[in-house]
Amino acid sequence: MKFPVRIGTRKSVMALAQTEDIAKQLRAAASELDPHIIKFETVGDSDQISKLLPHGGKGGAFVAEIRAAMLRGELHCAMHSLKDMPANEETPGLIVAATLARDPACDSLVLRKGLTLEELKKSRGKGYTIGTNAVRRAAYAKRLFPEVQVIHFRGAADTRMRKLDNGEKQRMPDGSEVGPADALIMARAGIERVGFVDRIAHDFTPEEMLPAAGQGIVAVECPVHEWKTREYLALIDNHQSRLCCDAEREVLWVLNGHCNSPIAAHSVITGDAMTLRASVLDLEGGMFIEAVSTGPANRPRELGRTVGLELLDKGAAAVIEKTRPE
Repeated sequence: MKFPVRIGTRKSVMALAQTEDIAKQLRAAASELDPHIIKFETVGDSDQISKLLPHGGKGGAFVAEIRAAMLRGELHCAMHSLKDMPANEETPGLIVAATLARDPACDSLVLRKGLTLEELKKSRGKGYTIGTNAVRRAAYAKRLFPEVQVIHFRGAADTRMRKLDNGEKQRMPDGSEVGPADALIMARAGIERVGFVDRIAHDFTPEEMLPAAGQGIVAVECPVHEWKTREYLALIDNHQSRLCCDAEREVLWVLNGHCNSPIAAHSVITGDAMTLRASVLDLEGGMFIEAVSTGPANRPRELGRTVGLELLDKGAAAVIEKTRPE
């Protein structure tokens, strides 16, 4: 007898590819499972103009509607990019039941045709525009290319690539336009998922641009009372990704950051040890606070608290408060 599993997801090319991967892994883990993918057009997908903040940040724009469907009993589980899930708040009734093996966590630079990385570096970005919707990427971009103009740039990964190649401008909420962009900064994992890996001009090292907490990890969330679903999802849970997830998200919890905070956190496991690095920046990238620590990999939350508290000791709270929307 087949056991149906309704998996909720955004309808973007990248989200569907990630959800198909979940379905494939579930079928391989338990032949009796019959996954069905349920597509949602979230407010973050339908509104390609506004900044995400008015919609509650990434958590409100890309996650809230799917979570509500789970709580209504319409879904057994849902796919999320872990970096899009708020970590400084709990959602009663839901739990992250699986984390897949981590894809590359780094950010990558994509250039319009005719522009080279050498030109961008030599000019310090002067006369060029970089498109991104992430305040963390924008802050790091200004550290790397001090004279570049960073513009608000929305859309799914494949949509942003199309806009870059066609020289399209980005409409703003007030009716004005910015751009076009000369370059984009995007998650490498997303670029790979939509088939544009050959367009990557540069992969940023963690020293150049530390990734967002959870970047590269696909999370599967489900209602806490769905015990059978949780048992099946446990079969595809990747242990190392789970440890990294717990450490990096603990930093966000300690800092009580918000969606307008340029906060980064990334962990690496070597043997039985985990090294966790995290940073907090102001919106212009001028103020930069970083902390790094190594500890037992099997105590990730403790390591996350250690790093988060060190950032607070160094003044991170004041930086975060300055970026908090009024």
